[in-house]
Amino acid sequence: MKRAPAVAGQFYNGTPESLTRQVSQYILDSPKEPVLGALCPHAGLMYSGHVAGAVYSRIEFPETFIFLGPNHTGLGSPVSIMSEGQWEIPTGTFDIEKVLAHKIHTLSDGLIEKDSRAHLFEHSIEVQLPFVAYFSTSVKIVPIALMTLDLETCYKIAQAIVSAVKLMDYRITIIASSDMSHYVSDTEARALDGMAIDRILQLDPEGLYKTVVSKKISMCGYIPATVMLYACIALGAQKAELIKYATSGEVSGDYNYVVGYAGIIVR
Repeated sequence: MKRAPAVAGQFYNGTPESLTRQVSQYILDSPKEPVLGALCPHAGLMYSGHVAGAVYSRIEFPETFIFLGPNHTGLGSPVSIMSEGQWEIPTGTFDIEKVLAHKIHTLSDGLIEKDSRAHLFEHSIEVQLPFVAYFSTSVKIVPIALMTLDLETCYKIAQAIVSAVKLMDYRITIIASSDMSHYVSDTEARALDGMAIDRILQLDPEGLYKTVVSKKISMCGYIPATVMLYACIALGAQKAELIKYATSGEVSGDYNYVVGYAGIIVR
């Protein structure tokens, strides 16, 4: 199965030439390093592209990216992995690493279902791919969409991912796709997002989860971020670094209703 782009021409430019041009303005000449995981935004590139570009500019690319994205559409299973086929965007086509995807599915004891429906119209993972394609289209991907889950389930999913990753003999990076606070003032977004970011920087997945829930932070990808942190810790993560934080107000000029964006690497 080939998944056609769902948001080309909306979240990002729809032709190869214009998309390459668009992404290139967000790429930095940064020292690259291998990372275990990262948090990256998924809004329209005009708003969050500079944050995402700063993150991908820092990553020494692995052979495979596991993408964890929130399920905004409500389609499919609570945890849906697309286990084979290809994802297409204007600047490239990515093969799903079906061996790794199958192992993650098998090791999850039924928690992760093979289900492509969740991915058909979902933008959270797709919007990562223009940045990946800028550097490489030979890298393989494993896309997983997650609905709201309890903390124990987040931990179990992370353990399935870790067990599968440890069976592979190549480098894998886990990307959690998330925007931060939605439609609050710039001041409030920075205060609330700061609490969530602090928990990520402390490599504290349980603290992140509980902070987002208790403070009612409208961070759409806190489940992917929690899973990513649990997995990275199990894989030996020692440090997380905030690469960039911004809000949509810096682009739109509207500081009363903003969306926050954070770019973080975990190594």
